[in-house]
Amino acid sequence: QVQLVESGGGLVQAGGSLRLSCAASGRTFSNYAMGWFRQAPGKEREFVGRISHSGNTAYADSVKGRFTISRDNAKNTVYLQMNSLKPEDTAVYYCAADPSGRGTPSHRGYDYWGQGTQVTVSS
Repeated sequence: QVQLVESGGGLVQAGGSLRLSCAASGRTFSNYAMGWFRQAPGKEREFVGRISHSGNTAYADSVKGRFTISRDNAKNTVYLQMNSLKPEDTAVYYCAADPSGRGTPSHRGYDYWGQGTQVTVSS
């Protein structure tokens, strides 16, 4: 069983930055792919990006060039650095773990989820 705890959300003005963290329990964190998803009110959960067990990253077109995912296996933590934030980035952000190590854009590929952290970007 893996437990994920997100932190770092908050209120920021458009153009600002936030860094989200996701701390994972378990000794096999380095084997997992980690994904970030978000869900705005009334909308479906959408893929933001992912980092594979080997460190390869992939991003949704909507955040490419603005968001960066990284991981620190020694700390069992994955990060989502968000720059140039826009009001449309407002959502609850979730991290998720894929024990296969690959990571996919589909939320169905992830077995473990955090509780989410709210990000609000004001215009």
